[in-house]
Amino acid sequence: MNWQIKSEQKFKFIEEGEGEVLLLLHGLFGSLSNWDEFINAFKDDYKVIIPLLPIYDMPLKKAGIPGLVKFVEDFISFKNLSNLTVIGNSLGGHVGLVYTLQTPANVDRLILTGSSGLFENSMGASFPKRGNYEFVKEKVEHTFYDPKIATEDLINDVFEVTKSIPSCLRMVAIARSAQKHNISDQLHNIQIPTLLIWGLNDTITPPIVAHDFNRLIKGSDLKFIDKCCHAPMMEKPQEFNVFVKDFLSK
Repeated sequence: MNWQIKSEQKFKFIEEGEGEVLLLLHGLFGSLSNWDEFINAFKDDYKVIIPLLPIYDMPLKKAGIPGLVKFVEDFISFKNLSNLTVIGNSLGGHVGLVYTLQTPANVDRLILTGSSGLFENSMGASFPKRGNYEFVKEKVEHTFYDPKIATEDLINDVFEVTKSIPSCLRMVAIARSAQKHNISDQLHNIQIPTLLIWGLNDTITPPIVAHDFNRLIKGSDLKFIDKCCHAPMMEKPQEFNVFVKDFLSK
């Protein structure tokens, strides 16, 4: 990753470019580097901001969807951001959805990819096998259609997290919170332009989940990417970015 990570007060984040704000939210096992190709593609025309969500170090009692939404609210307030396009992957999509529902006046557009909030098969729902590298490797590879995308560095990053019992406890608490925090009965309240970009081979939030989001968010636009699993912005960045550019230009 070639981007500078800024640290201000309790927040760590990437901020590149100027203009309309694209706020990116990563998933449970995600990191700022997940969006490398996206930053390259959009930093010349937009201000791309990615906060590091405190998944592994937030207070255990607050480890869940409400706690993460509050963190994002605090970050947006601290940065004095408005008129946002919120883009979320997996857990980040879920957090972005809840933030949008709670603060609709501050979000102009919404882009979801592999979002939780309706249904997901999650590695984090049960306690990971601590210290078992092969188990972690298999689960990380399961995130991608092409397991080669799961580089050694990416697997090692997740493995380091699973070696820490406190981090694992937070991760499990957040994953369970996401599974319990079903928002199907609230999605009709989203009135802003919404784009859904889904991997056609997503095994964590399968394509049927994308169709459900499309049905429940009135007027939303659904795009599928073939030979792609749960993180299209990493696995098929060019196709993902084309869909986003077309959406933002409308």
